[in-house]
This record gives sequence, C-alpha cells and structure tokens, in this order.
Amino acid sequence: MQTEADYYALFEAYQRGELAAGARADLEARLGADHRLGQRYAEFEELTSTLRTYGERRRTRQLLGGLHEAMLAADAAPAVEEQQAGGLSYSVNPRLSISRTERRLREFWSGHRATMGVAASVAVLAVFSTLLGLDLWRSANAPAARGVRELRLEVAQIVRNQIALNNKVNNQLTGETAMPPVRENKFAGTGFALTADGYLVTSAHVIKGADSLLVESRDHQRYHAETVYADRKHDLAILRIKDRNFKPFAKLPYTFKAGQADLGERVFTLGYPRKDAVYGEGALSARSGYDGDTAFYQVSIPLNPGNSGGPLLDGQGNLIGVVSSRQDDVLGAAFATKSSYLVRLVDSLKNKQPAQPYHLPHANQLAGAGRPQQLRRLQDFVFVVKVYE
Repeated sequence: MQTEADYYALFEAYQRGELAAGARADLEARLGADHRLGQRYAEFEELTSTLRTYGERRRTRQLLGGLHEAMLAADAAPAVEEQQAGGLSYSVNPRLSISRTERRLREFWSGHRATMGVAASVAVLAVFSTLLGLDLWRSANAPAARGVRELRLEVAQIVRNQIALNNKVNNQLTGETAMPPVRENKFAGTGFALTADGYLVTSAHVIKGADSLLVESRDHQRYHAETVYADRKHDLAILRIKDRNFKPFAKLPYTFKAGQADLGERVFTLGYPRKDAVYGEGALSARSGYDGDTAFYQVSIPLNPGNSGGPLLDGQGNLIGVVSSRQDDVLGAAFATKSSYLVRLVDSLKNKQPAQPYHLPHANQLAGAGRPQQLRRLQDFVFVVKVYE
C-alpha cells in the first residue's frame, strides 16, 4: 500500500520529468480517471508552490540583509580619514571644505542609518510580496488560453430569460402568477457515438461540474448517461448510456482516423448550438491548434457555443477530430482535438477495462456518398449533451 510520502515522491519525479514515457502516460491517465488521486496531486502542487514561494522570500531577505551589512561596514571604515584644521573639516582635498548642510546630513545618516536600512528592506520586501501576490492571483484566475473560447452552451441563462419574458406576458394577459419552472439543464454541448453499444464522445469541458447528464437524440429520445473517463489535457470525455430503455445503435457509418489529416482538406461537422442540428463546412487550415498545440487541428469553420464535442469529419466521412473551441480574435478559426488522441485513449482504456471492451467501427458507409446523404446517415449518431448541476 502506497503511503503519502510515496505519492509525493511520484508526483515530484513527474514534475521534474524523471518518469519514463510509459510511467508518465500511465500517471496522467490515472490522474484523469481517479478523482482522489487527482485531488492528492492538486494538494501536492499547492504545497510545493507554497514552499517555493517561502523559499524565494527567504532568499530575498538574506540578499537584502547582506546588502545592508555591506552598507554598514563601508560606512564604518571610510577610505580617507577626515581631519580637522582651523575648524574646517575636509577629506581627500584639504582645500575643499564641507558645508554645514552636508555635515548635518552626515550626522543624521550616522544616527539613523540602521533604521533607514531596515525601512528600505521592508519596503522592498513589501513590493516583492505584492508583485508575487498579483502573479499568483493572475495565474489562478487566468483562462487556459487567452483569446480562446470553449464552445459549451450556457442554457440556464437563456431559459431564465425566456421564462421571465413568458411570465411577464402571461401576467399581463391573465393576471395570474406563473408556476415555478421545472429544473432545466445548465449547460449543453454535442456528443456522438463511439460504439454501437452506448458509448459516446464529447469534450471534457462540456461535462465539467456535472452531477447528472442526459443525452438527447434528434427524435427527442432522452437517455441518462454517466462519465466513464475525462481527459482534460486533450479535452476529451467518454460517456456511457445507462438507461434501461436504451437499445443499441445501428452500425456506425463512420470510422475513426488514427493518422493525421492533410492541410487544406475539406472538412465538416454537425452539432447542436441550438435545438436543431446545424451543419458547418470548411477546411483544415493548420495541423496544430492554438499556440502550436499539436494535439489539436485548426479549422476554418464558423462555430458557436453548443458545438463543443461534435464530430469533425473529412470529405470521405472519416472522423478526424472532436470540436473543442474557437479563437475570438480570428474570424472563423476553431479548434478540434485530433482523432488520433481519441483512438489512443480508447486503446489505453481497453487495456485497463477488459470487462468493458470498446468495439470501434471498422467500415465506412459514408465514403463516396454526397453530402446530404452523408448527413442523413450521420445525424442519428449525433446527440445533444445536457449537463445538470
């Protein structure tokens, strides 16, 4: 049984980059799957951050103390002995007299230099502490990537506004007080079938903070779902439908591309930024995501909140990515996690969960079909993901 010290030694080796590639990947997978282990790692990061901050402050105090002692030593042993001649003080050159103002300044410094040195040290420490505090606050409150917006739809505020408007109209027409609304989902995104037996894929940020999940098909069939695994680093999540009324899907019409897509390929997506499915088409504009992140593609498709978790497919109907976010300051620039990372994640889970194998599709039924035919076959496997808190 591992002790707390064992965990901390493992986390420290991970942060220093001392773990082998296999051990590092295994730990990252465990951190995403095991909530308690993730909490331990977060506590370890908080503790080490506090210790680093304390160490920096100690080093700063020692540095300032050394400077202060050097100042005192230099002042106690002047380089040139002052002499008195005819009531005039001089140093270096006996012809240069010291004024009364300079004499008073020297007397003041001699009497208060220790106090002034301490005050200066305290002032510098206060400035450093303030800057450090601001830096920590900015780090804690900064978004994951400036200028990038996750495409999870906040439904609750829209629903509240609609209910308030409807209640106002009803009150004016009937004079009756409206009944309180039923519980509505707070967030929504898109998901799509991973296997025919009820496993789905969406973005990890879509289900963040969820205490319950519903997935809804285009014919408004609703199923309860649960999170099987969330990979927040690559913004991927696997869900499983756990509803007794669920019947396995038909054979999935698309396949998952394990390799890289080509720059300039025509790509398309289907998602739920509103109640009806919305189609978007564009091109793969970069083989890396925001700030050069190689786990993502950049695509030139205008996407909106609610598209997160939707499938990104090439012209032949191969699934090449999972829609994640968009860049606010670049028109039409959106990002999708590469399907190769999804395939890798599924493979790693197969090894850990042999009792729950993932039967990925191996035949592509969309290749060679026109786009309307492709969408008709695809839409039965794309869902609204509703998040309740």
